[in-house]
Amino acid sequence: MPRVEPLSGIDAAWLAMEDPTNLMMVSGILTFPEPVSYRKLAQVVRRRFLKFDRFRQCVVQPEIPLAARPLMPAYWETVEDFRLEDHLHRVRLPKPAGEKQLQALVSELMSTPLDSSRPLWEMHLIENYRQGSALMVRLHHCIGDGMALVHVLLSIADTDPKGSSASRRERAEGSEESASRPAAGPLEALFGQIFSVTDRVTRLTERVLREGLESLSNPTHLLELAKEGTDSALALQRLFLRSDDPETVFKGPLGVRKLGVWSDALELREVKDLKRVLGGTVNDVLVSAMTGGLRRYLRRRHKPVDGLNLRATIPVNLRKKEDSYLLGNCFGLVFLSLPVGVPDSLERLQIVSRRMNRLKNSREAMVIYGLLSALGSVGKEIQQPLVNLVGAKATAVMTNMIGPPVPLYLAGCRIDEIMFWVPQSARLGLGVSILSYHDKVRLGVATDAALVPDPERIVQGFHQEYEKLRSLARSQARTRAGEASATASRPSAKGKPTRCRALTRRGARCRNPARKGRSSCHLHGR
Repeated sequence: MPRVEPLSGIDAAWLAMEDPTNLMMVSGILTFPEPVSYRKLAQVVRRRFLKFDRFRQCVVQPEIPLAARPLMPAYWETVEDFRLEDHLHRVRLPKPAGEKQLQALVSELMSTPLDSSRPLWEMHLIENYRQGSALMVRLHHCIGDGMALVHVLLSIADTDPKGSSASRRERAEGSEESASRPAAGPLEALFGQIFSVTDRVTRLTERVLREGLESLSNPTHLLELAKEGTDSALALQRLFLRSDDPETVFKGPLGVRKLGVWSDALELREVKDLKRVLGGTVNDVLVSAMTGGLRRYLRRRHKPVDGLNLRATIPVNLRKKEDSYLLGNCFGLVFLSLPVGVPDSLERLQIVSRRMNRLKNSREAMVIYGLLSALGSVGKEIQQPLVNLVGAKATAVMTNMIGPPVPLYLAGCRIDEIMFWVPQSARLGLGVSILSYHDKVRLGVATDAALVPDPERIVQGFHQEYEKLRSLARSQARTRAGEASATASRPSAKGKPTRCRALTRRGARCRNPARKGRSSCHLHGR
């Protein structure tokens, strides 16, 4: 008998959101500087990736009347005649093929639905990319969220070309706990703790859905719920009563064709230097530059930007530490307002930093998790208004993830670049991904071609705004150095030694006394 396992409510919700114009897939691209052997890759996938039962299971939806569906949910069923060849494909780009040709293929695959009669994932080994290869991976969101899936994918790699005997032995034993532990991202560090999802939140949101459309459209009813006195009830009230995001070129009816592009690599050390001088966090610097890129894109299309704020939904990991190895979906969403209308780069960075800090105590992530958990067990007449409601209040989906700081190897070949995209849930037309890997960081942009046919312009604007922040940081560093030099050149009062003129790594004035007859201390004099 095939193994059968029901979908959880939140996994069923992501399955129900599937639409030909908005496929619920997590997509990733890995590039290699040398050709990857299909045979070796197949061995690695079979031995390590397929240790997770979920990748051998397909989703079965019972053919029963709609009214009875809550009693007969969709379920996972193990495929007895599973064939790896149905999921691991081989594709060749015409020579010579560079980044433009690879992005075109990535966009084509992002626009192609997975075969629902099979386990919902595919890999494409892409040959003839530059002097090496690339690997395109697509996994359905109902299998798990982006944090879990990207980490599972990276866990099949090694930290050296041959693979250590310890890592081989661990994977041969099928250690899912070590393999699927999600990586912490910049936003998790911002929150400082993992939220625990309480039964009270889920009960509250299920009550809203049970009571139907009245809860979604009647402010008075929402206020009555808020009188229950819980923070979650108040967060639910704020979510439903929040104004819709303004109409821009990023919002509108979606088409089938999607586009995926990514930026050049930025040195992570340099981004850290910028945030030390300008303030904020690494994430603040990158989000601010991305926001400036959106502003430049709108101005290029002659659209008004003055005073404009656009919201981005950001996934927040809600797993407890003891559950961090599990697949499935366990995240909520928070809304970040992006100050697109602010023309000054430094002011924009400061606003982004303040708004990110205000999200620390937000309960929205838990509330939306509860909504998604309940969404999978209700009918379309309630699902659609809820999805439309969330979609109306945001313009983009934005994800942030810290990847491995060391180079990884897959099938004996070094992974040169990594980028991924999550689906633009709630029928949003813009997705932004920030991922660091091996001391570098990249920005990925996914758009609906009917709305944004040239996402590379957004990436170009991101680079231009990042250069402006670099210029500001250099200017501030020179100003501080000049002030330090002027202070050091003054004669010391009452024979006291002058201070060192050098700046620390944080951009502050060194507090050590200068050596006699010198302008620097014993450390910086070297």
